[in-house]
Amino acid sequence: MSHPRYTPLVQSLPAAVPFVGPEEQERARGAPFAARLGANENLFGPSPEALAAMRNEAAEVWKYGDPTSLDLRAALAAHMDVALENVLVGEGIDGLLGNLVRLLVAPGDAVVTSDGAYPTFNYHVTGFGGVLHKVPYRADTEDLPALIARAHEVGAKLVYFANPDNPMGSWLPGTEVATALDALPEGCILCLDEAYIEFAPRGTAPDIAAEDPRVIRMRTFSKAYGMAGARIGYAVAEAGLIKAFDKVRNHFGMTRMAQAGALAALNDPAWLAHVQAEVVRARAGIARIAAENNLTALPSAANFVAVDCGQDGDFARAVLQSLVARGVFVRMPFVAPQDRCIRISCGPARDMAVLADCLPQALDDARSGA
Repeated sequence: MSHPRYTPLVQSLPAAVPFVGPEEQERARGAPFAARLGANENLFGPSPEALAAMRNEAAEVWKYGDPTSLDLRAALAAHMDVALENVLVGEGIDGLLGNLVRLLVAPGDAVVTSDGAYPTFNYHVTGFGGVLHKVPYRADTEDLPALIARAHEVGAKLVYFANPDNPMGSWLPGTEVATALDALPEGCILCLDEAYIEFAPRGTAPDIAAEDPRVIRMRTFSKAYGMAGARIGYAVAEAGLIKAFDKVRNHFGMTRMAQAGALAALNDPAWLAHVQAEVVRARAGIARIAAENNLTALPSAANFVAVDCGQDGDFARAVLQSLVARGVFVRMPFVAPQDRCIRISCGPARDMAVLADCLPQALDDARSGA
């Protein structure tokens, strides 16, 4: 009988995906979630102007999108104060990460990341045969000096670092990130994931020249701009690296509606400010709910909060499972000791009320072994 002739690399990989989506969990439990607080989506929604732009563009959906995303890239270049040649648009940061790894990582090449950091990056590296070298968190924060030290030890071509970090919400001042570039090994690139940068304190974004060959910065419209379902990410790097993406990227991966929506969102700073203010209020609300239940909310510069459940990972998993059973979708870090926490996305008052009602019951379930 005929069968696919998979590559040895594919045959060696586990049949796994980085995340189980909330829709799949809803199907398994036979009911929708009352509060969707697990995927770090922007529950406050996108700019009304972005929605209008996408509706207007829907009539043109029979056309392919501009494969260069020229209008959006030009606006992003102005927004980031860089040249057009320094900007790339792609299918979310996930898509950009996949193409970056495809460009740089051959089978056996060393790549460094934090143990417990964004698993989709690891998924791409493994899928192209790279060898992951992981560094533990230090005090619930990604340890950038240790990441760079490991890169020297293993001859890494690529280092992944998120600032602010997911899943812990921690962050480093931009000056520390910029200074750390001087310690990178020759020929090694720092992938700086800034998905949550719009929620971070002033000074978190480093002052790095776009033409600096040691770094590629990645940002997204999925978080602060509320357009996760449209899959729009962008990268800023030196022109030669940006141009190299043309060799491997999906040139027609960006829809016309996504490009129009992102451009309108970028041109609506008032809505972004509204979302930022709502996230600040929601972070305070999550911290208050945690304190009311004798739990500790860790400081966060993102649109989520990691809440320390006070025991080990098994206890935190029991809390999470009870919350899910009660209709509250949350997630948690995968690696100890950070897995003592559950991670809760910011949401409006209605969702926070559902969380406040269900969390005490979930804690009771976990403590009783229910």
